Order: sequence, then C-alpha cells, then structure tokens
Amino acid sequence: MVVITLQRNKCIGCNYCVELAPNQFQMSKKDGKSVLLHSEEKKGFYTLKSKDYEILESCENASKACPVKIISVKNI
Repeated sequence: MVVITLQRNKCIGCNYCVELAPNQFQMSKKDGKSVLLHSEEKKGFYTLKSKDYEILESCENASKACPVKIISVKNI
C-alpha cells in the first residue's frame, strides 16, 4: 500500500507537486496551497492510502522536489 501525507498548513504554493503528480495534487483556488486529492485530514495532516502502486514514483518525485519537505511517501 502507498501512503502519502501532506502537511498542508506549511505549504508555500510552489506548485512542484502538481507538476510532478497531477493526479494526486492540485492547487487550491482559495488559498493557493496544495491539496492532496481524496485524502483524509487529521490534525493538519492530509493522508491518502492507495493500493495503486502506479502513483508511487510520481509522488516520490513530488516529495523530493518539495522545497519545504511537507510531503511524505511510504510504500508499506
């Protein structure tokens, strides 16, 4: 299972995650921050659990490119 976590409140809106993983991330028109699609929020952390391993590489690239390091990707 692929587990992706986004700490949205620290997002600076650089858009790298959307460019590298457009099927998992989009930018909010309200505040210009990243949104992890189909995720659940708990205490400021947005988490997506998926059995689709095809998203792993693009999300790992988004995590590496994030300048504030708020995206975590785990393959469990």
